[in-house]
Amino acid sequence: MRTVEDIPDRARLQRMLASLEARYAWEPGEALVRVLLLLSAAFAVIVTFAIGLVLLGEALVFFGRVSPVDFFTGTVWSPDIPPLAFGVLPLVAGTVIVAGGAALIGLPLGLGAAIFLREYAPQRVREIVKPILEILAGIPTVVFGFFGLLVISPALQDWFGADYFNGMTAILVIGILIVPLVSSLSEDALSAVPADLRDGALALGATRLEATARVVVPGAFSGILASFLLAISRAVGETMVVLIVAGQNIDLELNPFHQLQTMSAFIARRASGDVAAGELAYQALFAVGVALFLMTLALNVLSDRLRARFREVYD
Repeated sequence: MRTVEDIPDRARLQRMLASLEARYAWEPGEALVRVLLLLSAAFAVIVTFAIGLVLLGEALVFFGRVSPVDFFTGTVWSPDIPPLAFGVLPLVAGTVIVAGGAALIGLPLGLGAAIFLREYAPQRVREIVKPILEILAGIPTVVFGFFGLLVISPALQDWFGADYFNGMTAILVIGILIVPLVSSLSEDALSAVPADLRDGALALGATRLEATARVVVPGAFSGILASFLLAISRAVGETMVVLIVAGQNIDLELNPFHQLQTMSAFIARRASGDVAAGELAYQALFAVGVALFLMTLALNVLSDRLRARFREVYD
Protein backbone atom coordinates (compact mmCIF):
# COMPACT_ATOMS: atom_id res chain seq x y z
CA MET A 1 0.00 0.00 0.00
CA ARG A 2 1.43 3.37 -0.97
CA THR A 3 1.84 6.11 1.61
CA VAL A 4 2.18 9.86 1.30
CA GLU A 5 5.98 9.51 1.66
CA ASP A 6 6.07 7.33 -1.48
CA ILE A 7 4.65 10.16 -3.63
CA PRO A 8 7.46 12.36 -4.95
CA ASP A 9 5.78 15.72 -4.79
CA ARG A 10 2.78 17.51 -3.34
CA ALA A 11 1.30 18.37 -6.74
CA ARG A 12 1.02 14.70 -7.62
CA LEU A 13 -0.79 14.02 -4.34
CA GLN A 14 -3.24 16.81 -5.08
CA ARG A 15 -3.89 15.39 -8.56
CA MET A 16 -4.58 11.96 -7.11
CA LEU A 17 -7.00 13.35 -4.53
CA ALA A 18 -8.79 15.39 -7.20
CA SER A 19 -9.06 12.29 -9.39
CA LEU A 20 -10.54 10.25 -6.57
CA GLU A 21 -12.99 13.03 -5.72
CA ALA A 22 -14.12 13.34 -9.35
CA ARG A 23 -14.51 9.58 -9.63
CA TYR A 24 -16.76 9.20 -6.59
CA ALA A 25 -18.65 12.41 -7.29
CA TRP A 26 -20.05 10.92 -10.46
CA GLU A 27 -21.06 7.58 -9.01
CA PRO A 28 -24.83 7.20 -9.68
CA GLY A 29 -25.63 6.31 -6.09
CA GLU A 30 -23.55 9.17 -4.72
CA ALA A 31 -25.19 11.66 -7.09
CA LEU A 32 -28.65 10.44 -6.12
CA VAL A 33 -27.87 10.84 -2.41
CA ARG A 34 -26.57 14.36 -3.03
CA VAL A 35 -29.72 15.31 -4.89
CA LEU A 36 -31.96 13.90 -2.16
CA LEU A 37 -30.03 15.72 0.55
CA LEU A 38 -30.18 18.95 -1.43
CA LEU A 39 -33.95 18.60 -1.84
CA SER A 40 -34.33 17.90 1.87
CA ALA A 41 -32.35 21.01 2.76
CA ALA A 42 -34.25 23.14 0.24
CA PHE A 43 -37.71 21.87 1.15
CA ALA A 44 -38.27 24.16 4.13
CA VAL A 45 -36.95 27.17 2.21
CA ILE A 46 -39.18 26.44 -0.78
CA VAL A 47 -42.28 25.99 1.40
CA THR A 48 -41.54 29.23 3.27
CA PHE A 49 -41.19 31.19 0.05
CA ALA A 50 -44.35 29.58 -1.36
CA ILE A 51 -46.37 30.57 1.71
CA GLY A 52 -44.98 34.08 1.53
CA LEU A 53 -45.86 34.43 -2.16
CA VAL A 54 -49.42 33.17 -1.64
CA LEU A 55 -49.99 35.59 1.23
CA LEU A 56 -48.32 38.48 -0.54
CA GLY A 57 -50.30 38.01 -3.75
CA GLU A 58 -53.70 38.57 -2.14
CA ALA A 59 -52.30 41.09 0.34
CA LEU A 60 -51.05 43.32 -2.47
CA VAL A 61 -54.55 43.34 -3.96
CA PHE A 62 -55.89 44.33 -0.54
CA PHE A 63 -53.33 47.11 -0.13
CA GLY A 64 -54.32 48.38 -3.55
CA ARG A 65 -57.77 49.07 -2.09
CA VAL A 66 -56.83 49.96 1.51
CA SER A 67 -53.96 52.21 2.50
CA PRO A 68 -51.12 50.32 4.22
CA VAL A 69 -50.74 53.27 6.59
CA ASP A 70 -54.38 52.98 7.64
CA PHE A 71 -54.00 49.23 7.99
CA PHE A 72 -50.93 49.27 10.23
CA THR A 73 -51.86 52.34 12.29
CA GLY A 74 -55.66 52.15 12.49
CA THR A 75 -57.29 51.35 15.83
CA VAL A 76 -60.64 50.10 14.51
CA TRP A 77 -61.14 46.72 12.87
CA SER A 78 -64.54 46.29 11.24
CA PRO A 79 -64.27 44.27 8.01
CA ASP A 80 -68.00 43.50 7.74
CA ILE A 81 -70.10 46.23 9.38
CA PRO A 82 -70.21 49.67 7.68
CA PRO A 83 -68.39 51.93 7.92
CA LEU A 84 -65.69 49.43 7.04
CA ALA A 85 -62.39 49.89 8.86
CA PHE A 86 -59.22 47.86 8.56
CA GLY A 87 -56.94 49.02 11.34
CA VAL A 88 -55.01 45.95 12.48
CA LEU A 89 -53.78 47.38 15.80
CA PRO A 90 -56.57 45.74 17.88
CA LEU A 91 -55.49 42.34 16.59
CA VAL A 92 -51.81 43.16 17.08
CA ALA A 93 -52.48 44.36 20.63
CA GLY A 94 -54.35 41.16 21.46
CA THR A 95 -51.51 39.08 20.02
CA VAL A 96 -48.84 40.97 21.96
CA ILE A 97 -50.82 40.82 25.23
CA VAL A 98 -51.46 37.09 24.97
CA ALA A 99 -47.98 36.14 23.75
CA GLY A 100 -46.22 38.52 26.14
CA GLY A 101 -48.25 37.39 29.14
CA ALA A 102 -47.69 33.74 28.26
CA ALA A 103 -43.95 34.43 27.97
CA LEU A 104 -43.86 35.97 31.44
CA ILE A 105 -45.32 32.74 32.80
CA GLY A 106 -43.81 30.04 30.58
CA LEU A 107 -40.22 31.25 30.17
CA PRO A 108 -39.27 31.37 33.88
CA LEU A 109 -41.06 28.09 34.58
CA GLY A 110 -39.39 26.38 31.63
CA LEU A 111 -35.93 27.65 32.51
CA GLY A 112 -36.45 26.73 36.17
CA ALA A 113 -37.50 23.22 35.16
CA ALA A 114 -34.43 22.88 32.92
CA ILE A 115 -32.04 24.03 35.65
CA PHE A 116 -33.66 21.71 38.18
CA LEU A 117 -33.50 18.69 35.89
CA ARG A 118 -29.92 19.36 34.81
CA GLU A 119 -28.31 20.61 38.00
CA TYR A 120 -30.33 19.49 41.01
CA ALA A 121 -32.66 16.58 40.30
CA PRO A 122 -31.61 13.08 41.38
CA GLN A 123 -31.63 10.53 38.62
CA ARG A 124 -34.84 8.93 39.90
CA VAL A 125 -36.69 12.25 39.96
CA ARG A 126 -35.37 13.13 36.52
CA GLU A 127 -36.66 9.85 35.12
CA ILE A 128 -40.15 10.75 36.35
CA VAL A 129 -40.35 14.49 35.65
CA LYS A 130 -38.80 14.59 32.18
CA PRO A 131 -41.28 12.12 30.59
CA ILE A 132 -44.15 14.06 32.15
CA LEU A 133 -42.90 17.25 30.48
CA GLU A 134 -42.61 15.41 27.18
CA ILE A 135 -46.18 14.13 27.55
CA LEU A 136 -47.31 17.69 28.25
CA ALA A 137 -45.67 18.79 25.00
CA GLY A 138 -47.60 16.12 23.10
CA ILE A 139 -51.07 17.05 24.32
CA PRO A 140 -53.15 18.59 21.47
CA THR A 141 -53.77 22.30 21.88
CA VAL A 142 -57.52 21.80 21.57
CA VAL A 143 -57.35 19.80 24.81
CA PHE A 144 -55.51 22.69 26.46
CA GLY A 145 -58.23 24.98 25.18
CA PHE A 146 -61.08 22.99 26.69
CA PHE A 147 -59.14 22.66 29.95
CA GLY A 148 -58.85 26.43 30.10
CA LEU A 149 -62.50 26.92 29.23
CA LEU A 150 -63.82 24.46 31.82
CA VAL A 151 -61.33 24.96 34.66
CA ILE A 152 -59.43 28.25 34.43
CA SER A 153 -62.13 30.55 33.02
CA PRO A 154 -64.70 29.83 35.79
CA ALA A 155 -62.00 30.37 38.42
CA LEU A 156 -60.99 33.74 36.95
CA GLN A 157 -64.65 34.68 36.68
CA ASP A 158 -65.26 33.93 40.37
CA TRP A 159 -62.02 35.39 41.75
CA PHE A 160 -61.42 38.46 39.55
CA GLY A 161 -64.76 39.15 37.87
CA ALA A 162 -63.35 38.32 34.46
CA ASP A 163 -65.48 37.63 31.43
CA TYR A 164 -66.13 33.95 30.88
CA PHE A 165 -64.21 34.24 27.60
CA ASN A 166 -61.12 36.30 28.37
CA GLY A 167 -57.54 36.86 27.40
CA MET A 168 -56.08 35.90 30.78
CA THR A 169 -57.22 32.31 30.35
CA ALA A 170 -55.40 32.20 27.02
CA ILE A 171 -52.30 33.69 28.67
CA LEU A 172 -52.27 31.07 31.44
CA VAL A 173 -52.94 28.14 29.13
CA ILE A 174 -50.35 29.16 26.52
CA GLY A 175 -47.88 29.86 29.30
CA ILE A 176 -48.27 26.25 30.43
CA LEU A 177 -48.13 25.07 26.83
CA ILE A 178 -44.68 26.57 26.12
CA VAL A 179 -43.04 25.29 29.32
CA PRO A 180 -41.96 21.92 27.80
CA LEU A 181 -40.49 23.68 24.75
CA VAL A 182 -38.39 26.05 26.85
CA SER A 183 -37.42 23.30 29.28
CA SER A 184 -36.24 20.88 26.60
CA LEU A 185 -34.20 23.38 24.58
CA SER A 186 -32.74 25.08 27.66
CA GLU A 187 -31.73 21.76 29.17
CA ASP A 188 -29.90 20.88 25.94
CA ALA A 189 -28.10 24.22 26.12
CA LEU A 190 -27.14 23.64 29.77
CA SER A 191 -25.91 20.15 28.97
CA ALA A 192 -23.62 21.57 26.28
CA VAL A 193 -21.64 23.53 28.90
CA PRO A 194 -18.51 21.49 29.74
CA ALA A 195 -18.57 19.81 33.14
CA ASP A 196 -15.05 21.15 33.78
CA LEU A 197 -16.41 24.68 34.10
CA ARG A 198 -19.01 23.59 36.63
CA ASP A 199 -16.56 21.43 38.57
CA GLY A 200 -13.97 24.19 38.56
CA ALA A 201 -16.40 26.67 40.08
CA LEU A 202 -17.35 24.18 42.78
CA ALA A 203 -13.69 23.45 43.45
CA LEU A 204 -13.03 27.15 44.00
CA GLY A 205 -15.61 27.23 46.76
CA ALA A 206 -18.75 28.31 44.91
CA THR A 207 -22.05 26.85 46.01
CA ARG A 208 -24.11 24.91 43.51
CA LEU A 209 -26.42 27.91 43.14
CA GLU A 210 -23.49 30.24 42.48
CA ALA A 211 -21.94 27.85 39.98
CA THR A 212 -25.25 27.53 38.17
CA ALA A 213 -26.06 31.25 38.14
CA ARG A 214 -22.57 32.56 37.37
CA VAL A 215 -21.03 29.84 35.23
CA VAL A 216 -23.49 27.36 33.75
CA VAL A 217 -26.36 29.67 32.79
CA PRO A 218 -24.08 32.37 31.27
CA GLY A 219 -22.25 29.64 29.37
CA ALA A 220 -25.55 28.40 27.91
CA PHE A 221 -26.99 31.88 27.41
CA SER A 222 -27.20 31.76 23.61
CA GLY A 223 -29.13 28.48 23.62
CA ILE A 224 -31.44 29.64 26.41
CA LEU A 225 -32.13 32.89 24.58
CA ALA A 226 -32.90 31.00 21.37
CA SER A 227 -35.36 28.79 23.27
CA PHE A 228 -37.06 31.89 24.69
CA LEU A 229 -37.54 33.50 21.29
CA LEU A 230 -38.72 30.24 19.74
CA ALA A 231 -41.27 29.84 22.54
CA ILE A 232 -42.48 33.41 22.02
CA SER A 233 -42.91 32.68 18.31
CA ARG A 234 -44.93 29.62 19.29
CA ALA A 235 -47.11 31.76 21.55
CA VAL A 236 -47.60 34.40 18.84
CA GLY A 237 -48.82 31.80 16.38
CA GLU A 238 -50.99 29.80 18.77
CA THR A 239 -54.51 29.59 17.36
CA MET A 240 -56.73 26.91 18.87
CA VAL A 241 -56.38 27.93 22.51
CA VAL A 242 -57.18 31.58 21.77
CA LEU A 243 -60.00 30.56 19.46
CA ILE A 244 -61.67 28.58 22.26
CA VAL A 245 -61.11 30.69 25.37
CA ALA A 246 -60.40 34.34 24.43
CA GLY A 247 -63.71 35.38 22.83
CA GLN A 248 -64.45 37.34 19.67
CA ASN A 249 -64.00 40.97 20.68
CA ILE A 250 -62.06 42.89 18.02
CA ASP A 251 -62.06 46.25 19.76
CA LEU A 252 -58.77 47.69 21.00
CA GLU A 253 -58.84 46.07 24.46
CA LEU A 254 -55.85 46.18 26.82
CA ASN A 255 -57.47 44.48 29.81
CA PRO A 256 -56.65 40.75 29.66
CA PHE A 257 -59.65 39.89 31.86
CA HIS A 258 -61.93 40.92 28.98
CA GLN A 259 -62.37 39.31 25.60
CA LEU A 260 -59.44 39.62 23.20
CA GLN A 261 -58.75 38.62 19.63
CA THR A 262 -55.38 37.71 18.15
CA MET A 263 -54.33 37.70 14.52
CA SER A 264 -54.09 33.93 14.23
CA ALA A 265 -57.44 33.34 15.94
CA PHE A 266 -59.15 35.92 13.74
CA ILE A 267 -57.85 34.24 10.59
CA ALA A 268 -58.96 30.80 11.79
CA ARG A 269 -62.39 32.08 12.80
CA ARG A 270 -63.09 33.89 9.54
CA ALA A 271 -61.44 31.48 7.11
CA SER A 272 -64.29 29.01 7.43
CA GLY A 273 -65.98 29.44 4.06
CA ASP A 274 -68.35 32.24 5.09
CA VAL A 275 -66.34 34.93 3.31
CA ALA A 276 -66.53 34.87 -0.49
CA ALA A 277 -63.26 34.87 -2.40
CA GLY A 278 -62.42 38.23 -3.90
CA GLU A 279 -64.27 40.29 -1.32
CA LEU A 280 -62.37 42.89 0.64
CA ALA A 281 -62.94 40.98 3.88
CA TYR A 282 -61.44 37.89 2.22
CA GLN A 283 -58.35 39.78 1.10
CA ALA A 284 -58.03 41.28 4.59
CA LEU A 285 -57.36 37.78 5.92
CA PHE A 286 -54.23 37.61 3.77
CA ALA A 287 -53.13 41.06 4.91
CA VAL A 288 -53.43 39.95 8.53
CA GLY A 289 -51.56 36.77 7.60
CA VAL A 290 -48.72 38.84 6.15
CA ALA A 291 -48.51 40.87 9.36
CA LEU A 292 -48.41 37.68 11.44
CA PHE A 293 -45.88 36.10 9.08
CA LEU A 294 -43.58 39.12 9.35
CA MET A 295 -43.87 39.13 13.14
CA THR A 296 -42.89 35.47 13.52
CA LEU A 297 -40.20 35.77 10.85
CA ALA A 298 -38.67 38.73 12.70
CA LEU A 299 -38.61 36.72 15.94
CA ASN A 300 -36.92 33.76 14.25
CA VAL A 301 -34.32 35.97 12.55
CA LEU A 302 -33.66 37.72 15.86
CA SER A 303 -33.24 34.34 17.52
CA ASP A 304 -30.61 33.27 14.98
CA ARG A 305 -28.74 36.58 15.24
CA LEU A 306 -28.65 36.56 19.03
CA ARG A 307 -27.63 32.92 19.15
CA ALA A 308 -24.73 33.64 16.80
CA ARG A 309 -23.83 36.79 18.75
CA PHE A 310 -23.67 35.18 22.19
CA ARG A 311 -22.68 31.67 21.23
CA GLU A 312 -19.92 30.12 23.30
CA VAL A 313 -17.67 27.57 21.55
CA TYR A 314 -15.99 24.99 23.78
CA ASP A 315 -13.19 22.61 22.87
